[in-house]
Amino acid sequence: MLETSARLLRLLSLLQAHREWSGADLADRLGVTPRTVRRDVDRLRELGYPVNASPGTGGGYQLGAGAELPPLLLDDEEAVAVAVGLRTAAGQGIEGIGETSVRALAKLEQVLPNRLRRRVGALNAFTVPMFRSGRGNAVDPAVLTELAGVCRDAERLRFEYRDHGGAVSRRTVEPHRLVCTEHRWYLVAWDVDRADWRTFRVDRIAPKPPHGPRFEPRTPPADDLAAYVSKGVSTRGYAAQAVVRLHTSAEAAGAFVGPSDGVLEPVDEHTCLLHAGATSMDVMVLHVLLLGVDFEVVEPPELTEHVRRMRDRLSRALP
Repeated sequence: MLETSARLLRLLSLLQAHREWSGADLADRLGVTPRTVRRDVDRLRELGYPVNASPGTGGGYQLGAGAELPPLLLDDEEAVAVAVGLRTAAGQGIEGIGETSVRALAKLEQVLPNRLRRRVGALNAFTVPMFRSGRGNAVDPAVLTELAGVCRDAERLRFEYRDHGGAVSRRTVEPHRLVCTEHRWYLVAWDVDRADWRTFRVDRIAPKPPHGPRFEPRTPPADDLAAYVSKGVSTRGYAAQAVVRLHTSAEAAGAFVGPSDGVLEPVDEHTCLLHAGATSMDVMVLHVLLLGVDFEVVEPPELTEHVRRMRDRLSRALP
C-alpha cells in the first residue's frame, strides 16, 4: 500500500512537471508497466484529479484544470525558492500581491517539514526587505492576467492609455509579450493605427473588452525583448540621447545601471558603452556623473560641450 501511494505521488509530480506524457514514458520513469500506469491514472481520477488522456500513437496523459487546485509537489529546493519568492513578492509592483503572498506563505509553512520550516523561518527573521521609494502605480493583477491572456490567444486588444502627461488616447494593438523590470510591467505590441511596434506601461492601460478578433502573430521587433524595452524606456523616449564609455566592465556597471537607466554594451573586461536618454544634455551630464565611475563621451559632440560648461561652473564654485 505504501509503495502504491508513493508511486501515485510520483506520478502526480510527473504530470505537474510537464504538459503531456506518453504512457510509455511514464511507465519508464516509474519502473512499472503501461497497464499499471493506466490503473494509477484511474486512481488519481477517483481522488479528484482531472487527468486527460488522448488516444493513438501521438497521444498521452495530461493533468487538466480542475475545480480545485491540486496540491503542489515540491522538492526541498523548490519549496524554499517558492517561500523566497512569496517573501519578496510584495515589492514587485502588483497591487494586492503583498496580502495574498502572506496568506500563501502561511499555508506553505504549515505543510513544510521541520528542516525546511527552520530554513524559511531563518530567512524571514533575518532578512530586511529594502525597496526603492516612488515605484509608481501598482499594477492591477486582473489587468495583468487579462493582458497575458490576449498575448497567449493572439487576440486584438483595445484599451485607453494614459501617457506621462496624463493625456488619454484609445489604442488598438496586437499584443505580443509582457516584460517586467524591477518595479514595472510593460506590454510590447503592434499598434494597428500607427503600423509600428510600441511599448506601453501596464499601470497606464485600461482594457476595453471585448477582445478580438484573433490575428497571425508578427515577427517581434527584437530577439531580446528585455533589451528592446530597456532601450525604449531609457533612451528612445527622450529628447536628448547619448553614448558614453564607462571605465568599468558591463558586469560591474550592471550593479548600478538598471533597465530604466540605460542599456549597457560590453566592450572589453575594463570598459563598456552606456546608451542613455535624458530630458536635456545638462540632465544627461548629471545622470552620468552620479554613476560614480570615470567616463568619456562617445556621442553626440554637444555633450562634450555641456561637460566642459559643467566643469567650469563647478570650478567657479570652489574657493
